[in-house]
Amino acid sequence: MRRDIHRHPELGFQEFRTSELVAERLTQWGYSVTRGLGGTGVVGQLQRGTGAKRLGLRADMDALPIVEATGLAHASCHTGVMHACGHDGHTAMLLAAAQHLAEHGDFSGTLNLIFQPAEEGLGGAVKMMEDGLFARFPCDAIFGMHNMPGYPAGHLALRDGPAMASSDYVGITIHGNGGHGAMPHRAADPVVAASSLVMALQTVVSRNVDPLQMAVVTVGAFHAGEANNVIPPHATLRLSVRALDRDVRTLLQQRITALAQQQAASFGCTAEVEYRPGYCVLVNTRAETDFAREVALELVGPGRVTLQAPALPGSEDFAFMLEKVPGSYLLIGNGDGTDGGTFAGHACMVHNPGYDFNDASLPVGAAYWALLAERFLVE
Repeated sequence: MRRDIHRHPELGFQEFRTSELVAERLTQWGYSVTRGLGGTGVVGQLQRGTGAKRLGLRADMDALPIVEATGLAHASCHTGVMHACGHDGHTAMLLAAAQHLAEHGDFSGTLNLIFQPAEEGLGGAVKMMEDGLFARFPCDAIFGMHNMPGYPAGHLALRDGPAMASSDYVGITIHGNGGHGAMPHRAADPVVAASSLVMALQTVVSRNVDPLQMAVVTVGAFHAGEANNVIPPHATLRLSVRALDRDVRTLLQQRITALAQQQAASFGCTAEVEYRPGYCVLVNTRAETDFAREVALELVGPGRVTLQAPALPGSEDFAFMLEKVPGSYLLIGNGDGTDGGTFAGHACMVHNPGYDFNDASLPVGAAYWALLAERFLVE
């Protein structure tokens, strides 16, 4: 099933085949299935016994606009789209747990399995909540899992508190006065102003943010002009901005906006700043993370569990769900390249054309979800 999903990847809000597969399997196993939350999202609910507790487990389904370069037999059949982040594996692990819990699960309460679309930058979690996810399927706690290259396959890593960074998108347009490249004194050059701004932005992290806090300001795009002898009227920058603290996130916006305007003014230009909030900081609640740790230790033992993993500068829209419901987001190893026989794509980082989810992690992830559900949903 994992390789079938990998072979047929679908971008955010276009997961029609994947969501149909999920819904059909859940229905076959006896779940009450609701389709269409957030467009292509699916929720499978299973109620047993008289327990009052309600648990949510979430997996994401979307792929990325990347040309796959793995050369595997189950490689994407859609050129330019691939499962380069392991959402095929996340979906398969939760489906495997769903089948086991339906056939053999020993629990009492309500199990809500949430298959979410459009995690990759499109905010599918928010869309599902806007469509009434937690109003229609209340949860006392919610958990999610993501694979992580660099950890051995099946290794489990947890962290309470801030675990993944916020992610904001910034567009800066420097407006100047274009002119002839031979007569720069008769122009206000936005290229020079924008170049100076790129360097000045590096001081936000090094000189404005507390050294004990994490922050990232990356200029990923710089566009200006067409000809070598023409000073263009405009230059644009595109930034990725990340933080692990809400106050630091606010500080970054303030300093980036001020620097853009002041640097532009110093060159006789003006700056137009478009600051678009993206994903919020992902914060795991302590009690739920402690519970998740206990389940991990019971399942695989202390040698295969990292109890307090380092925070990650990447972002994840499960953070929005955790703002509404207490819970925890953990990592499962995808391979560290030390076993000699593992496909190299298991150890390379996600969002890479050579990446592939490690099938050796499927039984561990599925067993973890099944055990967590049984331990949480008790009378």
